[in-house]
Amino acid sequence: MILFFRKEQKLVFAVKIQKPLPDKDIEKLSWLLNNAVLCPEESISGVFTGPRKEMITPWSTNAVEMTQNMGTEGIERIEQFLLSPGDTIHFDPMLQAVYNGLDQQVFTINKTPESIIPIVNIHAYNDKEGLALSPEEIRYLEELSQKLGRPLTDSEIFGFSQVNSEHCRHKIFNGSFIINGIKKDVSLFHLIKETTHKHRNRVISAYKDNCAFLEGPEILLFAPATQDKPDFFILRKIHAILSLKAETHNFPTTVEPFNGAATGTGGEIRDRIAGGRGAFPLAGTAVYMTSYPRLTGGRNWEKSIPARKWLYQSPEQILIKASNGASDFGNKFGQPLICGSVLTFENNNNHPLYAYD
Repeated sequence: MILFFRKEQKLVFAVKIQKPLPDKDIEKLSWLLNNAVLCPEESISGVFTGPRKEMITPWSTNAVEMTQNMGTEGIERIEQFLLSPGDTIHFDPMLQAVYNGLDQQVFTINKTPESIIPIVNIHAYNDKEGLALSPEEIRYLEELSQKLGRPLTDSEIFGFSQVNSEHCRHKIFNGSFIINGIKKDVSLFHLIKETTHKHRNRVISAYKDNCAFLEGPEILLFAPATQDKPDFFILRKIHAILSLKAETHNFPTTVEPFNGAATGTGGEIRDRIAGGRGAFPLAGTAVYMTSYPRLTGGRNWEKSIPARKWLYQSPEQILIKASNGASDFGNKFGQPLICGSVLTFENNNNHPLYAYD
């Protein structure tokens, strides 16, 4: 059963319950939802934008946990839906959907599994889905298809593209480099590590865990005098060690910028907290590299190259949503973003188009 709570006229909360709630719990819910009013109707008319049925939002997970902490039982999901003010509807198709009215089926999913699709033209499928397979990888998959005596499926090719990606396997960093026909003795990753091996400076540990550690200053720690019982807080000097971590989240941030960048921030926080004997987050940075965002106003040089059709999100959407996402996740863990940089680049000067895509 779905209960609808309305906040003013534009915002509606849909609450999925397993059993009827007593009046006391209804009052708690109304208070939790910022004094939203319970609607007596089982459906609400109007055009709304809200989360897709298939994806329970992090907001919903937190809201349901709050109801449990308040002693209210039997609530499965709570989501927010916003009434569209006019004919023009703005929403994120990766995360949201448009609802022509809200009813008891608002969370009901009526989908059957997709059929397995045999892929005859791997090159075309690579372009269509943006899998970033290299010519060598496409050739390998084509030879594998011939060896198996059947076309590879969409799931097999998509899975290969992810498992064999730079994000998972570091195939460029760890790959062999052949320059002017001569195979080099070391990989790019080996060259990167070599500087630390030759000049350690303040490095305590690097490339052994998911973060690095540097010698830090002597600092004053404000903490309980003992940890095994309630005690007074005292100041004491400790030798600090700094943990450093970089996290790339290029493809996730391209597909869904807010959560892609948010989980990038989460990844670096996770790896530093898990490093050594444990750490706590202090501050984060962020670097964004995109093609020209072509914002309204100045920057006339951005208009010298025609805008392209984007498979997922535009550079403007990426820069805005990713910045919000990285800051949002860091703030929730007490790690503010304190600095960063933005680089945008396109060049088409009598050459093929080069850009930060």
